[in-house]
Amino acid sequence: MQTSRRQAMVLTLGAVLGSADAQPGGFVRAKGKDLVGPDGRPLFLRGINLGNWFEPEGYMFLFEHGPQSPREIEDFFSELIGPEEAEGFWDEYRKAYITAADIDFVRRCGFNSVRIPLHWKFFVSGGKGFELLDPIVAACRSANIFVILDMHCAPGGQTGTNIDDSYGYPWLFESARTQQKLIDTWASIANHYRDERIILGYDLLNEPIPHFPQLRIYNSRLEPLYKRVTQAIRRVDPHHVVILGGAQWDTNFKIFGPPFDDNLLYQLHKYWMTPDQGSIQEYVDFRERYNVPIWLGESGENTDDWIRQFRTLLEQNKIGWCFWPYKKMVKSSCVVSVREPEGWNEVVQLGAMAAGTGNAEKRIASRPSVSQSRAVLRGLLEKVRLQQCQVNAGYLQALGIKPASL
Repeated sequence: MQTSRRQAMVLTLGAVLGSADAQPGGFVRAKGKDLVGPDGRPLFLRGINLGNWFEPEGYMFLFEHGPQSPREIEDFFSELIGPEEAEGFWDEYRKAYITAADIDFVRRCGFNSVRIPLHWKFFVSGGKGFELLDPIVAACRSANIFVILDMHCAPGGQTGTNIDDSYGYPWLFESARTQQKLIDTWASIANHYRDERIILGYDLLNEPIPHFPQLRIYNSRLEPLYKRVTQAIRRVDPHHVVILGGAQWDTNFKIFGPPFDDNLLYQLHKYWMTPDQGSIQEYVDFRERYNVPIWLGESGENTDDWIRQFRTLLEQNKIGWCFWPYKKMVKSSCVVSVREPEGWNEVVQLGAMAAGTGNAEKRIASRPSVSQSRAVLRGLLEKVRLQQCQVNAGYLQALGIKPASL
């Protein structure tokens, strides 16, 4: 009788962990310019970002001219169906948007890793972060998919833009109390997952400090904060890789000195540039100078041809990658597209109107009825499920991935 795929994987992993070069405890770690897997061999990451799950973004719902940040979208949905029902909606949304079926699909496509953007608010006392995250980590363990945990929305905000759910300024860098919240949040996450081998590492801050000239004053504060977070993590978790992104949307590595920990991975993000050697050479030089691994944690939102060119360039330079995103509404620059529920255009139109209670009369006159709004959002809960989505073969093929069927 043939050994099942799952049994074979377990047997292979057992052999790997027993090899002479196996990593202690079976954790991925940094070794020179490489990440090395549990077998002690270089690990090349081919991954996808599970965005829009913990941290909804406006453009992924077609709200280009409406609410953008998680808080703005949540407030908008509370306006549509009422705060109480909206709370229930988001509970159901987060259970439906990423499931074990999604992780199995990622595995069948041939990815070996996922990056999961997180919002810090779910990991404070009484939050549902681990309740949501643990089943997906377990699914990744079953699928042998490595997990990178990404602090996309940090306390106070590290960017001052929609992506970190902040109040229009990177207040994280102005408040010692807020920085301690970040440190405490990461210590809690690290303590919870300290023995979880399928988790590759902790991405401390997503795209800190935009390129806006006024905000470069915070560049010198970034690496010292990274050091403090890492120290807190190491007190509870000596195992996992710590991932550091550069300033100015993870593009500026000049803010880094020599490595301050022996298990670091340096992360770059690159969007909308010419995909040639000049666009990544400074990061390759950084890798050579400090003998550390580097990784592309985000890119995409472009044509399939551009993605193919950039992915090929990264692989030629032995840079592992994790493109953005796995799932969003309608558009094809993702692994799977969510189809619009019936009546969604009316929701989009309302979202584009001037917001706030000062404009309440016009919004109430223009909005879908409460019953219609509830029906639309119930429809969205169905449409976000994997079996209702559309696979984008061109996007996957551009990543060198063979599309799987739903």
